[in-house]
Amino acid sequence: MLTKEQFHAILAQKPLILDGATGSNLQKAGMPRGCCTESWVLENPDKLIALQRAYCEAGSMAVYAPTFQAQPIALARVGLEAQTEKVNAQLVALSKSVAPDLLVGGDLTTLAVYVDSWDEANFDILVENYRRQIRGLIDGGADFLAAETLMYPTEAEAILTAAELEGADTVIYTFTMQSDGALFSGRDALPVLQELEKAGAAAVGFNCVAADAMTPALVSKLRRGVKCPVVCKPNAGNPVIGDDGIAQYPMGPAEFGRILADCKAMGAQILGGCCGTTPEHIKEL
Repeated sequence: MLTKEQFHAILAQKPLILDGATGSNLQKAGMPRGCCTESWVLENPDKLIALQRAYCEAGSMAVYAPTFQAQPIALARVGLEAQTEKVNAQLVALSKSVAPDLLVGGDLTTLAVYVDSWDEANFDILVENYRRQIRGLIDGGADFLAAETLMYPTEAEAILTAAELEGADTVIYTFTMQSDGALFSGRDALPVLQELEKAGAAAVGFNCVAADAMTPALVSKLRRGVKCPVVCKPNAGNPVIGDDGIAQYPMGPAEFGRILADCKAMGAQILGGCCGTTPEHIKEL
């Protein structure tokens, strides 16, 4: 895994371009809705390799391994909780095989759906789940950890604790938030990001936020509040739910690219796409 100093040295040379959406593009490639992505990818590795290779060719310098919900508590629904470390290691290694110079982030996400309160007992559960996942991500060769789509500060604290216990130095944290910079709990995100920066975060920012005219202003607000690199990984606009219940994202690559260029001008150093984005969006970026 990269040290934080090595990671920041890369960013000092040029912005780091991430990948775009994974799940929605794998569904286009045949992955059934509602299945366990991690299990499906291990059974269909060529589909992931093709997608991440397309991102690489589009200009991505780093991709996220498909380990979004590869924690024991989530893998239990498909009977893979005992293989948590192995599953994470295999998925990271798969992404590492795409291109020799491609950085791979070990992806972690919110576990809010699995706990009904934020008391000490549940905090310990979060730490143990993240700790086992992080061990597998490190074993697989992840270059950094990416904690994304976080909703509550407690989740970030649990990941911070787990990463420290497992010796993971380079972790970036992104929350889903509203366009004014508020978390969905109503709390202002900036003090939370400032605390993470003080605790050693390699970068902070947002993902799963609709890209629109206000996105560069959100970057500017965060950039003025923290000294570490800011991550900007928004969706391709606001989703429209079709008659089939599937979310469609209307923003095309050209508009997405223009907005992200403004985000870069406002100080974002790590940029990519979340829901609804494709290799074409990254190419335009």
